[in-house]
Amino acid sequence: MSENYDAENRYFSIKEWQEDDRPREKLVRFGSASLSESELLAILIGSGASGFSALDAAKDMLKKHGGLNKLTGKTLGEIKQTRGIGTVKAITLLAAFELGRRIESAPIDKRVAIKSPDQIYEIFGPKMRNLEVEVFKVLLLSTSNKIIREIDIAKGILNQVLVHPREIFKPAITENAASIIVMHNHPSGKNEPSQEDINLTNTLQKSGEIIGISLIDHVIIAGNDYYSFKANNLL
Repeated sequence: MSENYDAENRYFSIKEWQEDDRPREKLVRFGSASLSESELLAILIGSGASGFSALDAAKDMLKKHGGLNKLTGKTLGEIKQTRGIGTVKAITLLAAFELGRRIESAPIDKRVAIKSPDQIYEIFGPKMRNLEVEVFKVLLLSTSNKIIREIDIAKGILNQVLVHPREIFKPAITENAASIIVMHNHPSGKNEPSQEDINLTNTLQKSGEIIGISLIDHVIIAGNDYYSFKANNLL
């Protein structure tokens, strides 16, 4: 009886599957769009551990981390916590996730003029919406509102990041920026500004007026949404 249970419950390696069920063969025959997220991850993983296939590892990883979006924001150490995922495989996954973010945020390479907070989210949402700690960025803009440079000013804890106006305006002065846009993420997914966010925005606006480098907007990126101080008439 125990032999039957073992036979029913053991994990099969991908090579033992029917050909049409194997992720690589399925992709070749039916295209990448036909694959599930776990099957696509399994291709990147390549192989699992003994008795635990790459697809098993992919499914376990997605379940453990709450889906693909949250998985892409995990660290090397967190990804390695899945059975069958060592350093090399974790690096491969991180590289794939970063390529995806860069493809999605490709408009920044075209030096387009920034005209709306929608553009900000389109470019920087993929980079920031799944981060697990707050990151504060400043965009240095030319007179035509094209991005001169993107700078990470500070990285904080889960729900707080501390910045000072001088840290923001120093690179703006050095790079001869005409104006700036600042942004940070809310790992909580709530896009409403805190009182600290409002106070900082007011301080930056006043500092910019004195220096001669205007603050165009402060954008808060929160998951699949964002908040613009400019769009809400707070700038």
